[in-house]
Amino acid sequence: MRENKRKITLLIILAFVTILLFLGFKLGSSWEFALRLRSIKLVAMLIVSCCVAYSSVAFQTITGNRILTPAIMGFESVYMLLQTVLIFIYGDTTFRVLNNLDNFLLSVACMIGFSFLLYLLIYKRGRNNMYLLLLVGLVLGILFNTLSSFMQLLIDPNDFFIIQGKMFASFNKINEGLLWYAVVILVFVLVIGFRMNKYLDVLALGREQAISLGLNYNRTVKHFLIIIAVLVSISTALIGPVAFLGLLVTNVTYQLIKTQNHGLIIIACCLVSVVTVIGGQFMMERVFNFSTPISTIINLVGGIYFLYLLLKVKKI
Repeated sequence: MRENKRKITLLIILAFVTILLFLGFKLGSSWEFALRLRSIKLVAMLIVSCCVAYSSVAFQTITGNRILTPAIMGFESVYMLLQTVLIFIYGDTTFRVLNNLDNFLLSVACMIGFSFLLYLLIYKRGRNNMYLLLLVGLVLGILFNTLSSFMQLLIDPNDFFIIQGKMFASFNKINEGLLWYAVVILVFVLVIGFRMNKYLDVLALGREQAISLGLNYNRTVKHFLIIIAVLVSISTALIGPVAFLGLLVTNVTYQLIKTQNHGLIIIACCLVSVVTVIGGQFMMERVFNFSTPISTIINLVGGIYFLYLLLKVKKI
């Protein structure tokens, strides 16, 4: 426990230094304008980091598998399908039909509906459903991506550029008006989520053990799927999909923090995510001169790490 607390303290220091470096590096003469823009990006990155960290750890605990994340299971595909359908129906008048807040709330509702679908298809059907969950999630994700691609081929090329802007994660096109709604929802959801951390400790023991300890397994899983859906929708609606960020930060956290206490794991994962996202954005801006999107870097590193985890599990 003492070693874990020492590592978390070091992560806090590293995250603080990364934030200061991002905010203060080469502000220039128009420092007030630059600081304001960077502060908006910083708030968005902190929101995304917390959303990805909590949702990924909770999802992996529910499924009992450390290589599964909400992104892999198709949650972000639901968002892209919704955005494609809206552009397909309304074209360039979409922003007049639905404002940003309406679009955001609709995205949250659709992803919660998808989580209920997974709950009904998987956790209501038996006990050992991890492989069925993987299969259904991947199939639905592929189906949604295929439908999105099909509609993107049919729409006007000018409308396609609207969708294309939502395909790749970027902190350079933050919707400032939506940012503060996301903060309020995030704080509310995280307060509920951290109060339920004790249930994650029980769920990590397995379905049979959790039920034998008196936990209402199905209801608890349903509640966590709703929390996961809301957090993923906040992250995706703000910056776009980042498929492998959750996989990367959670497994790095598991290597650093050796404990079954989900309170410590989630805090450490949030800090690792903050360092990864802000550090990656700083490298993208200052080293690569905006030539490479941060999502490309994260997906490349995360994809390689995903293959490494698969090969490692196979060897074991």
